[in-house]
Amino acid sequence: MVNAALARAFPERRLFLRSDTETRFVRLAPATQLMAVSGSALVVGWTIVATSILLMDSIGSGNVRELAKREQALYEERLNALSAERDASAEDARQAIERFNVALAQVSRMQEELLASETRRRELETGIEVTQATLRRAMQERDAARDQTRTLALQVEGGTAAEADEHRVADMEATLDMLADALGDTADQRDSLAAEAEEAEAFAEEMILEARLQQDRNELIFSKLEDALTISVKPLDKMFESAGLDADDLLDTVRRGYSGQGGPLTALRMSTKGQGPDDDTLRANSILERLDRMNLYRIAAEKAPFDIPVKQSFRYTSGFGPRWGRMHEGTDFAGAHGTPIHTTADGVVTYAGRMSGYGNLVKIKHEFGIETRYAHMSRIRVKVGQKVSRGDQIGDMGNTGRSTGTHLHYEVRVGGKPVNPMTYIKAAKDVF
Repeated sequence: MVNAALARAFPERRLFLRSDTETRFVRLAPATQLMAVSGSALVVGWTIVATSILLMDSIGSGNVRELAKREQALYEERLNALSAERDASAEDARQAIERFNVALAQVSRMQEELLASETRRRELETGIEVTQATLRRAMQERDAARDQTRTLALQVEGGTAAEADEHRVADMEATLDMLADALGDTADQRDSLAAEAEEAEAFAEEMILEARLQQDRNELIFSKLEDALTISVKPLDKMFESAGLDADDLLDTVRRGYSGQGGPLTALRMSTKGQGPDDDTLRANSILERLDRMNLYRIAAEKAPFDIPVKQSFRYTSGFGPRWGRMHEGTDFAGAHGTPIHTTADGVVTYAGRMSGYGNLVKIKHEFGIETRYAHMSRIRVKVGQKVSRGDQIGDMGNTGRSTGTHLHYEVRVGGKPVNPMTYIKAAKDVF
């Protein structure tokens, strides 16, 4: 029955082949025709499926590239906005510090004027006391002279006074006139000193009021500075914590190795005449310590790989972890051939050349026992021993070594052990 069905569907055919001398024919049995038709159908079907897969892959790749470009644009826009906010916060902090220094200078000047006023007031009080003592003594001498004059006048009136007594009376009257004049001058001086004392007291009260107003202004400045520092330092703490780094150890390392501008700040030292520092000085020193911590954070962040090595359009093709039965010790960034590769932190180039499966490889040593590696590059643009800064171009993306396509293989090693590079990149996304 099968042969009959095949015979009906594919009747036997003969294919004649003629030449100049003879004629031949090939008999095509039903089974042979079925196999030929089936093979042709399979070839056509395979061609259709393969073409569909290629088209779908091409469309999917285009969508992925567009998505990667949009994500890259959003990421760069976010970085620019965060950088602007960071710069604005730093500028506000700088201006607040300048206002704080001006306020401290003004308070110091006011304190000096207040002390000078207090000294003048004490001198005036001493002068008033001396004047009052002199006045009392003059009044006592005046009263004694009046009594003596009265006695002499009675003697003259009684006719018992001699010529010598008349001279004595005249001398006493002259003395009385002189004492009266001195008494008037003393009274005028006393009134003048009293007026100056009142002016000094009013000036002292005005200075005290001004000092209180200045204290209120200082309180407002301190509060704004403390709030700004809290907002600025908290994301940095979170960034280092997310990266698994001990912030205190990093800052100690920066302090020990610092030699240049923009480094550790020093505490305020003000004369306290043997007493401990006042509350404002303690508060100001606390703010300076936090500013110092933020500044050290900035220096430490430049020395740790909190950045992305590819700035232009790219796509992630393989992450950190097991892959095809072996450990993939980095993250792969695929892009166009020749895409610039940038270092992710300040450091020193320790290797720049070809290395087995890595192809063209660059190794950079950073602070805190961190090393970064950049593999499969088409061109190396640095040399061993060269110092590089974050963002410097160190090579071009390529396909050298054991690689299935143009991409960058990026590694981060801490203490010689590989860690996930995305930990550092994601930790810094809300800071830089």
